[in-house]
Amino acid sequence: MTDLGRLRRQLGGTETARLVQRLRRRLAHGRALTGTLSLDRPTPEERQAVERLLGRRPGRGGSLTVNLDDLDRVVRRSGMHSDGLVAALELLGGAVTVLADVRAAEAAAWHVALAPLEALSGRRAELFDWCVDASTVALLRRLGRVPDAAARLTADLVAVLDELPAAGVPLARLAVQTTGDAHALDSDRPLSTLVLSAVRAIWWGARQLPASAAEQRRALWDAAGVLVDELSSTMLVLNLPAVPGSRLHALTSSAVDLGEPMVLTLRQVARERPGFPATRVHVCENPTVLAAAADRLGRFCPPLVCVNGQPTTAAVRLLSALADSGCELFYHGDFDWGGVRIANLLRTRVPWRPWRYDTSAYLSAVHAGAPGSLRGTPVESEWDSGLTPAMRRHGVRVEEELVLEELIRDLSTRT
Repeated sequence: MTDLGRLRRQLGGTETARLVQRLRRRLAHGRALTGTLSLDRPTPEERQAVERLLGRRPGRGGSLTVNLDDLDRVVRRSGMHSDGLVAALELLGGAVTVLADVRAAEAAAWHVALAPLEALSGRRAELFDWCVDASTVALLRRLGRVPDAAARLTADLVAVLDELPAAGVPLARLAVQTTGDAHALDSDRPLSTLVLSAVRAIWWGARQLPASAAEQRRALWDAAGVLVDELSSTMLVLNLPAVPGSRLHALTSSAVDLGEPMVLTLRQVARERPGFPATRVHVCENPTVLAAAADRLGRFCPPLVCVNGQPTTAAVRLLSALADSGCELFYHGDFDWGGVRIANLLRTRVPWRPWRYDTSAYLSAVHAGAPGSLRGTPVESEWDSGLTPAMRRHGVRVEEELVLEELIRDLSTRT
C-alpha cells in the first residue's frame, strides 16, 4: 500500500531534501539504510520537519541525528509505503544507481573493448610489450573516451597492425583495406596516433626522430613500410648507378647517359627494393653542389645524391638502399647549426663518412676567409667531437657554396 500524497508531503518537501539526498547517496555507495545519520547545522525548518516525521519533540544542538530504522518503521506504519524507506525513496526520486555496479559494468565493457588488443599480443610476439604496456592502454582509453568508441578504435588498430610491417603500401590504401575509410590514418585521427605509437616502439627503436612533427610521421610510417606523400617526397640524384634490369635503372639510365640531374620520388624508389653496384656515393646538402657537378663534370661525375636540406623519406629510403647494397656514403653539409643537426639526424638513419665535413675542413675554410656569421643554438656534432667546439670558438658559418671548388675537385678525381 502506498499513500503517495502523504509521502510527498512528509518526505518530498524542501525541508527534507537534504535528508533524502544523504539517504540516496548512502544507497548509491551500497550501504544499507540502518543505524543513524547526522545532518550538520540543520535549519529550524529541517529540524521541525524531521522531528515531526519521527514523532519526536524538537531538540537542540549543532546537528540533527536520525535513526534510520525508526524512519523505516514510520514509513511502513504510516502507509507512506508498505515496502519501507528504500522503496519510498525510489518512488520519490527514481531508482538509485549503485556506483559499485556502475563501475563493475564499466570495467566489464572496457575489458570487452580492449580484448582484441590482448589477443593481438598473444599472436604477435614482437607486439606483446607494447600491447600490454600501461601507457598503451591509457592512450587507447583516452582517445576512445567511452568503451563503445574504444571498441571500434581497438578493432581498427588491430586490423592495421596485423598488416604491418608492409612492403611499400600507400597510406590511404592501407587505411581503406583495414578500416574501409581512406582517411582513417590521417594525421589528425586517433587511429594514426595509436598506430604510430606502436611503430615507434617496435620498428623505430631508440633512433633519433626528426624535429618536425610532419617529418616524424613520415619517418615512422616509412619504418613500417608505409608510403606517405609518395609523389611529393623527392630527392635529387646525378648518375645514380642502378642495377640493369631494375625499374630504377629503366628510369635513370637516360639521365645517366646524358649526365643530367634527375628528381626521384618516393614512389619510384619504393616500388621495389632497388639494387646498386657497390661503389662510392657522395651526398650533399644543397642542390647548388649537384647542379655545379652536372655542369662541370656531366656524365663523368661519380654518383651524387642531394638531400636538399632536411632529408625526406625518399632520400632516406634511397640512401638506405645504397648502403644495403654495399655502397660507401660520403656526406657534406653546411657548417652551421642547422647543417650539423641535419647530419646528426641522417647519421641515425644511414651510415656515412664525412666528405670534407670535419674539424680540419672547417678550420681550412675559416682560415681562407669564410665571411658568414654563425647564429642559433649550438648542436654537438656526433661524428667529430672537435667540430662543435671549433665552430663555437670561431663563430663562422661556412655554406657549401663557399667550398664548391674543393667539392668539385674531389668529384673530378673520382671520374
